[in-house]
Amino acid sequence: QVQLIESGGGLVQAGGSLRLSCAASGRTFSSYALGWFRQNPGKERDFVAASSRGGGLTYYADSVKGRFTISRDNAKNTVYLQMNNMKPEDTAVYYCAGSLGTSTAYQDYGYWGQGTQVTVSS
Repeated sequence: QVQLIESGGGLVQAGGSLRLSCAASGRTFSSYALGWFRQNPGKERDFVAASSRGGGLTYYADSVKGRFTISRDNAKNTVYLQMNNMKPEDTAVYYCAGSLGTSTAYQDYGYWGQGTQVTVSS
């Protein structure tokens, strides 16, 4: 089992950058694929990015390709989401999630953080 805690959210102007971090507890961090999802009120939780267990494979939503980068440091039990050239439509609550298999579907993730708010002003 793994527990996830996100940090790094905040307010940024369009064109700016933020880096989200997700720290995990537990000794089996490297056994989990990790993903980032985002959600706005009244809307579904959308896939943003995912990393395989070893970090060698990464996947991105089309809307963030070329702007966001997911990375993980298994020695520090932490996964990151570097967000560059941000747009107002990136505004959402961002969630870190863990799964036994790499997936872009939120239904496949059984472990979730509490979320961190990201707001991009125009």
